[in-house]
Amino acid sequence: MPQFEYTQSFALESGEHLSGFTLEYTVLGELNAQANNVVWVCHALTANAHADDWWEGLIGTGKIFDPAKHFIVCANMLGSCYGSTHALSVNPDTRVPYYHDFPLLTNRDIVRAFDLLRISLNIKEIKLCIGGSLGGQQAMEWAIMQPDLIENLVLLATNAKHSAWGIAFNESQRMAITADATWKEKMPNAGMEGLKAARSIALLSYRNYGTYEATQVETADGQKLDEFKASSYQQYQGEKLQKRFNAFAYWTLSKAMDNHHVGRGRGDIQTALGMIKAKTLVIGVDTDVLFPTHEQQLIAEHIPNACYYEVASLYGHDGFLIETEKITEILYLIDYLNDTLSYLTI
Repeated sequence: MPQFEYTQSFALESGEHLSGFTLEYTVLGELNAQANNVVWVCHALTANAHADDWWEGLIGTGKIFDPAKHFIVCANMLGSCYGSTHALSVNPDTRVPYYHDFPLLTNRDIVRAFDLLRISLNIKEIKLCIGGSLGGQQAMEWAIMQPDLIENLVLLATNAKHSAWGIAFNESQRMAITADATWKEKMPNAGMEGLKAARSIALLSYRNYGTYEATQVETADGQKLDEFKASSYQQYQGEKLQKRFNAFAYWTLSKAMDNHHVGRGRGDIQTALGMIKAKTLVIGVDTDVLFPTHEQQLIAEHIPNACYYEVASLYGHDGFLIETEKITEILYLIDYLNDTLSYLTI
């Protein structure tokens, strides 16, 4: 996979800095002669740059974002562990991994890193930027930070500032990591049993009561006394994340989600959202308990001429990843993005 190397000092919003960084990224398709067919995808917390894998319902041959027509870019965000600089990377200043000393990141830091990659790819404009959850927070920040860069913006299951409810969920997950006695150690697999428990907590916020009742109930006779489906499901999901992620990256990115607030230094949230010039579609999921739909409605209310649609889903917050057919239908049906869609469906 290609990597972008930035070798200069990179100042962070916290006042700290990185002595350079790496971003791993993927591109699908080719930049056209007019350089106006860029679709930039911002991924969620534990995803990676292979957007056609985890969002295959939207990205791929014959899909609404088709490499045959579009130049699709997805970069693994700074702080993540899929090839970009993160806590297990070697600190050039000390020549040992950062571990617990990796600096605090914000979405603005992550977006600024994306923008340096954009410049290196000779991308002058982004036809459409799309992101959900943490990725939606970053797409929104980018549209505020550079109002003339992004023509069309699609925000799914996200918010303008992270809620006390969301922060509490994230802190509970970090408490699970710190409860793992290995977390204090400077080693790559520190906190991994804690990460398993953290994922189990997170999953409760990604789904909801109805999801579990529909998918994890036992037989109706009530004879079972232990080893329930819901229990094994939580174990399975924790172990699944253990195999592909690490506790340090989880810590870093959950903190970046917590400190998300588009109004910081801009007066207030309404003023910040009013800076967005991109034609904006905001999509909420009706059963989302982590990012309730009133958060997306607020975004749509304060971005000039934005429109809001709501998807019905059994799957709560994860609906933005799962309900790709419904999301595609919205993208095709709404009048507001007709100019984009005529372009997308050429």
